[in-house]
Amino acid sequence: MLLWNISSFNLNTRAVVFFVITSFSIFSLSAQETIVPVTRSIKEVNAQEIRSGNTTIAIRGARIIDGKGGAPIEKGWVIIKNGKITEVGSETGIKVPAGAEIVDGSGMSLLPGFIDAHFHIDGMNDLPSTFLQNGVTSIRDPGAWIEAYSQARKSGKPTPRLFLSGPHLDMFPPAYPDDAYVVRDAAEAVTQVNRAADQGATMIKVYFRLPPSIIQEVCKAAHKRGLPVTAHLEITEAMEAIEAGLDGIEHITSFGLSLLPKREGEKYRQMVLADNNARKNGRYEVWNKIDPNGSMADSVVRFLLKKKTFVDPTLGAFEYQFPSAKNTNSAIDSSMKPDSIKRNAFNNMKSFTGKLRKNGVRIVLGSHSMITYAETGWAFQREMELFAESGLTNSQIIVAATMENARFFRIADKLGSIEKGKVADLVLIKGNPLENISDARNIYKVMLNGVWVR
Repeated sequence: MLLWNISSFNLNTRAVVFFVITSFSIFSLSAQETIVPVTRSIKEVNAQEIRSGNTTIAIRGARIIDGKGGAPIEKGWVIIKNGKITEVGSETGIKVPAGAEIVDGSGMSLLPGFIDAHFHIDGMNDLPSTFLQNGVTSIRDPGAWIEAYSQARKSGKPTPRLFLSGPHLDMFPPAYPDDAYVVRDAAEAVTQVNRAADQGATMIKVYFRLPPSIIQEVCKAAHKRGLPVTAHLEITEAMEAIEAGLDGIEHITSFGLSLLPKREGEKYRQMVLADNNARKNGRYEVWNKIDPNGSMADSVVRFLLKKKTFVDPTLGAFEYQFPSAKNTNSAIDSSMKPDSIKRNAFNNMKSFTGKLRKNGVRIVLGSHSMITYAETGWAFQREMELFAESGLTNSQIIVAATMENARFFRIADKLGSIEKGKVADLVLIKGNPLENISDARNIYKVMLNGVWVR
């Protein structure tokens, strides 16, 4: 055995040994701090409560719009067996199993079940089942205690797949105390991320009072647990927050600070820091000043493309129409004076949404559940119409409502498109939404997990 006497080393030898040992220690520390994201199968919290089909069903003669953006299959056939899609194609290439239930879809369109990226139950326990009856087979609530859905799950009514997050993370004073978990530092935020993951959360949402430094720690913790992170920002600059690790952005208004000169943006930021409610009118003043086709908008587009960030505009939450007898409801007074600032601001929101999709940014569709210009249960279809007004093609809208959302949810291996081997969540519609997106309101049948629920 060779014994080294360190004290006998000359100065140069000691320096080399010190450098090697120190370098190895630093390397080891860096390796320990490297976070390797976990590949986790995201599963709806009510997976065990959804009835699975145990029969064979053949849907014939429908226009098959598969959710991936390609050309439809006219007069196509889809075979479903035990809750899974087993065959998709034209009549000549399909062999119908003996004893299959035949459903005639002639003149209708068959689409993947709609996926809603931004749903709020807000104490309306029947709302999830209402959305299901209107073709929405999966919903994500990005900010509510999982327990808030207990009554809906116990109602006995069929409900969509529930992809829940637990309460969103906010700082004091919270904008929505009942739906928030208030954190005071990064350690508390990380603890809540892990607690939510243990309870079955399918994503994490951060709210606008969290600074990028805490968002970064939240993202590290969530990604370590295999969960995506999305955010409602407004007073945290979007590109800084995305650099911190965000996977998605909720609300088109979250880009306000990114599209204003710094000095103008800081005025709005300080207003909201002083009073949460200042954003309700303030966001319209901000977006009234924004140029959706200017150089700042171009910079944001390039950034989002590079980062592959998902954007959920929720335009319906900000829609403004001039008061008239036509659009008057309980939330609108037709005698109110038209607000040209709100109208122009909302048009800029739509223009920026259209610009994002035109340039290839990953746009997904979220309804926000209850919005001013949609009857109860139809906010998802209203959002589709607003996407059309923003310049998206009907095919792009359908992709945003199905397959792109499945990618955002990290469930694209099993849902989001009509393909062999995928779960049979389907909606049969009278008409052709590729020609008229409002035909998405003409729901004829809805299938969840291979079972007709409408």
